[in-house]
Amino acid sequence: MSETTASVASVASNAAVTPASSSAVVAESATARGRRARIALRALQVVLALFYAIASALPKLIGHSSATEFFADMGWGTAGMYTIGILELAGAVALLVPLLQSLAAISLGALMVGAFIVQLTVFEGQNAATPLILLVPLALIAWARRGQNAELLMRVLRRRG
Repeated sequence: MSETTASVASVASNAAVTPASSSAVVAESATARGRRARIALRALQVVLALFYAIASALPKLIGHSSATEFFADMGWGTAGMYTIGILELAGAVALLVPLLQSLAAISLGALMVGAFIVQLTVFEGQNAATPLILLVPLALIAWARRGQNAELLMRVLRRRG
């Protein structure tokens, strides 16, 4: 038997003798993978929160000319502009609050569905892809953090009862 074949046979027999150690390595890699996924999801939430707060809500709340023209073209005026700006800012903040993350993603997703419909009907599809693109990471966050919805509901029901 050659030296290489003997070492391969030795490794194979060691693996058969110690299955617990090999499963520990698999479990550690799954834990590390889960940790990386949680960090990536949290980073995505921070990026989306910054986008909604700075790039989307802020121009509406300060009455920037681009936002006022946009809402005037829709016929919603400044009241609609400030309302959407407040909703976006509230959603951005809630994306950073652990108990509200899933609810915030669902709420901002509903807002994006409305924005998509407005883009199609009022502006003939101009920039209609933007709300759909934002809907994808919001759906991911809502699904990944879905367990928080039950906890939030339990807290609300406990306060009522």
